[in-house]
Amino acid sequence: MVILQAVAGAALGKLGITFGAALAAFAAGFGIGKIGQAAMEAIARQPEAAGNVRSTLIIAAGMIEGAALFGIIVCLLALFVK
Repeated sequence: MVILQAVAGAALGKLGITFGAALAAFAAGFGIGKIGQAAMEAIARQPEAAGNVRSTLIIAAGMIEGAALFGIIVCLLALFVK
């Protein structure tokens, strides 16, 4: 009985870790999509500022991507390191 509870707890923990990694990837994709949308609207309103908007877009997307990668690595470490 105790072994069954331990195995069920471990499986539930792995499910939570997997859900956390998937949530980090989904949130990053959503955030980068929102930034892209805002950048396209800004460029449509003011085409002469396209260079500045594009560089800001790339910096913000890189920061979001870094945070998402950090979250996924933390989840993977929690999965494999006990």
